[in-house]
Amino acid sequence: MTDTAPERRALADRLEKAGVLKAPQWRAAVEAVPRELFLHPGVFLPVDGGRWRPVTAVGADPAEWAQIAYSDQSLTTQLDGHLTADQATELVTGSPTSSSTTPVTVVDMIEQLAVEDGHHVLEIGTGTGYSSALMCHRLGEDNVTTVEVDPEVASRADAALETAGFSTWTVNGDGLLGHPRRAPYDRVIATCAVRRIPYTWIKQTRPGGVVLATVGGAWSYGTGLAKVTVGDDGTAEGRIIGRSSFMQARSQAVVPVSGDLSARTAYADSEREAKVPPAMLEEWMPAFLAQLAAPGAQFVRAATSDGARLLYVFDPERESFAEFSTDNGGWTVRQGGPVALWDNIERTLTAWQDAGRPDITAVELQVTDRSHTYWIGDHCELRWEHRLDATH
Repeated sequence: MTDTAPERRALADRLEKAGVLKAPQWRAAVEAVPRELFLHPGVFLPVDGGRWRPVTAVGADPAEWAQIAYSDQSLTTQLDGHLTADQATELVTGSPTSSSTTPVTVVDMIEQLAVEDGHHVLEIGTGTGYSSALMCHRLGEDNVTTVEVDPEVASRADAALETAGFSTWTVNGDGLLGHPRRAPYDRVIATCAVRRIPYTWIKQTRPGGVVLATVGGAWSYGTGLAKVTVGDDGTAEGRIIGRSSFMQARSQAVVPVSGDLSARTAYADSEREAKVPPAMLEEWMPAFLAQLAAPGAQFVRAATSDGARLLYVFDPERESFAEFSTDNGGWTVRQGGPVALWDNIERTLTAWQDAGRPDITAVELQVTDRSHTYWIGDHCELRWEHRLDATH
């Protein structure tokens, strides 16, 4: 096996220069843990046309494999919930369902945890196991529990962790991987995105402990990294500390809107000029705010047969929609269903602009067993409460 110690040191240097690698204990972990072990059996590299090129650990040139493993990018390791690189011999299509997140994101998140010696950490979303290995190196494997719902992904992570020297891991039939430790944990970290932080995570964290998770809706962008501290009363409070993008947790993933969009929007209750251009939803912060104002909504792009641009916001659960069309630079919105989606989003975006367009880090939040509440300063129009029903 090729010695990748120079590549690991170079990665640590880049992460330190980027300002995300700060503690010497984490630098030691980055230099010690071989990322290439956690990419078996291979990866899919994106190519033109939305296709993927499979590269296997065994079949690749050692120099190319090392270059791939220590590149500053996320590496897709599974498509469509089952396909791995060793099962493909040519270009393929598919949607990523498991990956090794870019090292800058992994290290930034675990630095944000502010762990201390002796802390017990629960990781949601083992994935390849690379971040699990970094935490095991820093805290000791007895202090790290990680959960992966996909049994095949968990098995590969288990094998990689054992190869890396962390050999007391177990995998059960449900794909749960880690040491059987009971709560409370000092830290909980999620390496997947969730629409809301499950209250069960709060319950499993001791008072004073920290939960770190990417929150947002069904969009691949417009999501934020939430860091909350659990209080003695069982609630948790904190803020969004930056932008973050992860694959949706499978338990909270939504089915993308598809099919005949014109049929879905055939019957509108109102039509008017949009006061705010819906193209703003292609920007990160407006997209995040839209998901606060209309939780459950999805943003969809399309075009007419003659090439005219169409934009939509759908909320399948509430059977509501907003359809946008443009003419001479202006936008017209048609809305239908019991919820006036664009009214809610437009009101939020207008208030945000009036407040000086604050950054995502201005968003604070509180999590209780009954609701999630977000707010920006003391602006009454920039406050959103998402009530939870008994099933959540």
